[in-house]
Amino acid sequence: MSLRSAATISIVGITCKAFLNSGLCKLSVNGLQNLVQALENAHREHDRGVVTISNHISTLDDPVTWGILPVTYYLRSSRFTRWTLGASDIMFTNSVFSTFFRYGQVFETFRGKGIYQPAVDNAIEKLDQGCWVHLFGEGKVNQPDTYQKDENGFAVLPRFKWGIGRILSSTARSPIVIPMWITGFDKLMPEGRSFPFKYFPRIGARLSITFGEPLPLDQIRSTQVRVSSDRHPEQTQIDFDARMRTEITTAIHKAILTLGRSVSGPLLADPSC
Repeated sequence: MSLRSAATISIVGITCKAFLNSGLCKLSVNGLQNLVQALENAHREHDRGVVTISNHISTLDDPVTWGILPVTYYLRSSRFTRWTLGASDIMFTNSVFSTFFRYGQVFETFRGKGIYQPAVDNAIEKLDQGCWVHLFGEGKVNQPDTYQKDENGFAVLPRFKWGIGRILSSTARSPIVIPMWITGFDKLMPEGRSFPFKYFPRIGARLSITFGEPLPLDQIRSTQVRVSSDRHPEQTQIDFDARMRTEITTAIHKAILTLGRSVSGPLLADPSC
């Protein structure tokens, strides 16, 4: 990690930690040991990466969530702080923002340019180096009051982007995958507010961050084997790859949705309400 990256990550992390400890919001953290154990896992020395994947309900999900990490993680190396993907049209709109987010370990991602772009390639490369990559599966903010309902009237997490499937199926070794569920951040930073209020968090929000158990290490590879065994001779490589990504992405989506319902109930209600 460069000195500038270390300084950027440390300043942001400590600021977020100070906010979370300030009493301006109420915080509940569950299962943090699942992430800590993954980051401390000896297999990472053999280039097994770590992936965390969560719902995305506000512009402050990242970096405020990572204010819960030990301060020592901010300084140890880039392997103990997350890499992530960030939208070009939001985070990289000028030279100041671009410099800040690049030092903050964010890969510039271009919406609409598909899954074969440098940001996705870079995420795969980092995982092959044993690093930690965080992904917001939806690819954008979706606040809970906008969720669609299924046939039983239960709220459903919006579908995940296929880039999830490409990243997880393209690593040299299956990464440790940890599902996450966050609540309350949509109350901390609601969408749709007018200027200048949209730039300021609301105080008093009840935040919840839950880390689930790591998915079985062989889940991704077993999915690949199953899809490969079902391949029809007439199926093109493009169709085969698309099915592979879809199957993996769907499995991850299900794991996050299951965790969310265990935390918030079948309606994915926000416990801060």
